[in-house]
Amino acid sequence: MIARGIAAALAFIAIMAGFAAPAAAQSDPPFSIRAFAAVTEENFAASNTFNAVFGEALFPRIGGGVQVTILDQYYAEISASTWQHDGDRVAVVNGDVFNLNIPLHAKITPVHLTGGFRFRVLRHGVAIPWLRPYLGAGIARYTYSETCTAAAAVCAAVAGDYSARHVGFVLNGGAEFRINRWVGAGADVEFTRIPGIFGQGGASQAFTENDLGGVAARFRFIVGR
Repeated sequence: MIARGIAAALAFIAIMAGFAAPAAAQSDPPFSIRAFAAVTEENFAASNTFNAVFGEALFPRIGGGVQVTILDQYYAEISASTWQHDGDRVAVVNGDVFNLNIPLHAKITPVHLTGGFRFRVLRHGVAIPWLRPYLGAGIARYTYSETCTAAAAVCAAVAGDYSARHVGFVLNGGAEFRINRWVGAGADVEFTRIPGIFGQGGASQAFTENDLGGVAARFRFIVGR
């Protein structure tokens, strides 16, 4: 599943390279603020827990953010996204999963604050104006909530609702493609590690999984120079 998301990101890079190649070169502004929308396909590290409760561990997230570039080489960005899904409470006994038929609704809200370096790709000694690979790192704060959606009497008889938030780290790398002066697109691969939310009880404790992060492929539509 991880390979599927990364392969999609690489295919997106190849396609956007074809569209961006005709873009005319533009002088680089010393300072630029750009907004972007993003779709992220994440394979969560707590795969056993997600498979048991939600039926799979690969899910999309929708979000967006703002990026600031300096001298078209350095960047800092803040982004947020959201994920929601319905599942069922389970019991795990000696590695076997038993569905308790108690429905729940879960929500994850990640906020990333990252910064990094944008590379120039040279062709015959001249920088390609429409292609900018980048590498970055930063911190990520994940908020997780889990709400019982069964009848009130059933919810009262079992473990109550759960919510938690924790800070971890994020690494990413990919490429941005300028389609024209004001519009760009990007694709990258992200790795996040968010301990402290999972592993406190339930299926995640039974599977000894305490990381709510994972590996993701992210696709962005960028507006701004």
